[in-house]
Amino acid sequence: MFENLQEKLQGALKTLKGQGSISEINVAETVKEVRRALMNADVSYQVAKEFTDKVKKEALGRGILTTISPGQMMVKIMNDELTALMGSDQKEIDLSVSMPIVLIAGLQGSGKTTFTHKLGHYLKTKKKFKPLLVACDVYRPAAIEQLRVLSEKIQVPFYADLEEKNPVLIAQKSLEFAKEQGCNAIIIDTAGRLSIDEVLMKEVQDIKNKINPTDILFVVDAMTGQDAVTTAKNFNDSLDFSGVVLTKMDGDTRGGAALSIKYVVNKPIYYISNGEKEDSLDLFYPDRMANRILGMGDIVSLVEKAEQQFDAKKAAELSKKIAKNKFDFNDFRDQLQQIKKMGNIKDLLGYLPGVGAQLKDIDIDEKAFVKLEAMINSMTPKERANPEILDSSRKQRIAKGSGQTINQLNNFIKQFDQMKKMMKSMQNFNPKRG
Repeated sequence: MFENLQEKLQGALKTLKGQGSISEINVAETVKEVRRALMNADVSYQVAKEFTDKVKKEALGRGILTTISPGQMMVKIMNDELTALMGSDQKEIDLSVSMPIVLIAGLQGSGKTTFTHKLGHYLKTKKKFKPLLVACDVYRPAAIEQLRVLSEKIQVPFYADLEEKNPVLIAQKSLEFAKEQGCNAIIIDTAGRLSIDEVLMKEVQDIKNKINPTDILFVVDAMTGQDAVTTAKNFNDSLDFSGVVLTKMDGDTRGGAALSIKYVVNKPIYYISNGEKEDSLDLFYPDRMANRILGMGDIVSLVEKAEQQFDAKKAAELSKKIAKNKFDFNDFRDQLQQIKKMGNIKDLLGYLPGVGAQLKDIDIDEKAFVKLEAMINSMTPKERANPEILDSSRKQRIAKGSGQTINQLNNFIKQFDQMKKMMKSMQNFNPKRG
């Protein structure tokens, strides 16, 4: 996500980071390159021009030419303007009401049904709601079945009426069903079309008018770029939706939709969705996204992801074991499994400052963890708990059982020992002593 834009923006800002003299001409040339980078990321000319005009005006207005670090000042200005372009504040659906009713709209194939189940999982696990997922796509039985299966997967109630062909009546009936089931939130998945038409719009408008949802979310495939922005405008003109959900963000290296959509429809982006897993839904933070686009990383989001997966009690127990130099292969395997739950390793590294663009053409082997776990799983419980007993014959058996060479196993054990020593030394480090 944003890999190409990161690279091009950093190249555009290079002139103002101490390389060459600083002048109004250099600032103008930098802004020109920034505009070109945005348009290459599928941002419309109008949005790109207005954005860069603001950056240039702000830069010259702040006296960037006379500052000690003009490059840093320009990055700060770019960061502020990118954040404003994408909406400034983080927002999501209204959860303060007694029964949030969320209406999901969008074109066919945008990811509405998958998002519906992700939002259900989010409300259940993060917000402690009991949501009801409602299938109102009367044209595609496959969509109804898909939502039913997904609702079972996350263990939340599901409602559909295969006999009823009027989606408005289905939506109305779901309200009563939700009360019967003791649900306190309703998420309604509506039908989509391959393109915008009057029938689609009237249908969603009718559902909106009858059930009076607390939020209407427009779900759009981020990979469609400017088409996504155009579709959003058409839907908003008809529905006046609350917010936007950008799906398939993991497949879009340009990011034009995320940068343009708030400007065009003046509605905030609530969530971004990556992948198919139910927990691959994130709140959209404009300031954090601006940091990532400029290669400054997003440590806050990375820490939040870690906190969601790492068990505090286990972490405390692990800390005690490290202090006593008792860290073993069982502990190491637990840590591997926790990290894997956080998501794709390349994506996670992209949260680190300055790393995202560097990973653009690097293929990170996700199977490396599998190999490590295979070696650990080939050990006996005694061997995992007591790494020091691994002699030559034991190593031969473990290597054979895991499908790895003896050299690969020895390298892994060596790296494990080094990591163990480093963890022990960090535990013993006292910052007051130095």
